[in-house]
Amino acid sequence: MSTPKQYRKKPVVIEAMEVTEDSRPDVTSWIFDGGGDVEVLSPYIMRQGGIETTHAFQVKTLEGFMWAQYGDYIIRGVNGEFYPCKPDIFAKTYEDAA
Repeated sequence: MSTPKQYRKKPVVIEAMEVTEDSRPDVTSWIFDGGGDVEVLSPYIMRQGGIETTHAFQVKTLEGFMWAQYGDYIIRGVNGEFYPCKPDIFAKTYEDAA
């Protein structure tokens, strides 16, 4: 019978930028300059279950386009791919390497 094993994430330094209203142009330029693709639309407000969220833009990931919200981080992965990461997951996974 197979059982789960424990694994530790390798200590890899990544690049990331936080998405804010002010940083939005810089983040999208960084993605384009890095060979990524972004669908830049007017900020899209979504209301679901009484919660309102603002989607800043869509990022092309390995799995297709994903919405990036204000407060999310955009990460450039180890193979140069870009993807959004929620701030709570980012804080649990990464620390400042500078």
